Amino acid sequence: MKGLDVSVKDLIKAYRLGKIEVQALRGLNMEVKAGELVAIIGPSGSGKTTLLNILGGLDQATAGNVRVGDTFVTALSTTQLVDYRRKTVGHIFQTLNLIPTLTAAENIELSMIAIGEGRQKRSERTQELLQTVGLSDRADHKPEELSGGEQQRVAIAAALANDAPVLLADEPTGELDTVNAKIVVDYLVKVNREFGKTIIMVTHDPSVARVTNRILRIEDGVIKLSLAPSEVIIEEKAVSYVDQLRARIRELDVQLEQLDNDFKASKTSGDEYVQNRQSLKQIRDSLREELHRMGVVI
Repeated sequence: MKGLDVSVKDLIKAYRLGKIEVQALRGLNMEVKAGELVAIIGPSGSGKTTLLNILGGLDQATAGNVRVGDTFVTALSTTQLVDYRRKTVGHIFQTLNLIPTLTAAENIELSMIAIGEGRQKRSERTQELLQTVGLSDRADHKPEELSGGEQQRVAIAAALANDAPVLLADEPTGELDTVNAKIVVDYLVKVNREFGKTIIMVTHDPSVARVTNRILRIEDGVIKLSLAPSEVIIEEKAVSYVDQLRARIRELDVQLEQLDNDFKASKTSGDEYVQNRQSLKQIRDSLREELHRMGVVI
């Protein structure tokens, strides 16, 4: 099935942590044309994965509309979302969802079994997809017997198994070395061009983003920029992920200082001050923790 248009209007997603409400998406708007390959970039905590989860029916919006083709995803019931996930969207995660006890072929077959596809058609489709991602000779290997790049290619094949028109990829090269990352990206481009699938890919790697048709930059829960692939070199200047995190932490420090000054000048109420300060501090602390996990000293 060819790709579908994706339209996002005034999307809001708020999480409640105790008495504090944190807005991950703040009225986000986005348009992706059928058959387009789009990258979403931006600092950690900016709402990239939250957006992808709502598009994929894994999470529900607080407000706003998401339309994929003729389907208003934000209006679907829990039961309808299950059918939507099985037939309309294919998911490719950084943390691979492959079943370790199943072979590559069996992992690909799994989603077809879920929709009641017949054995013969499942077998034919699996062989076709293994060939598409260059793994025909690895069909009987379990995930632990495959390299990281090969596992990610199995995940791509599994996402294509039910011929979903829209593929959502969340940091698909995040755990891969440069060589394997290029192989995986090349296969995503191949799928986009040969099958006409709409692909929306979250990435922090400018070199990965540059293979797409268009690059959207998200900050603080909204799309701030739409860039052509050639522009990302200027916009991102090949800034490392660590540098992006540090820059975002500095921005949050400035916002916290401004918030303190506004409170001292009686420009904001006590309740609003406490709520906003805790929200900003929580985001900043999560980014600091991510840097610590990467072994970076702030």
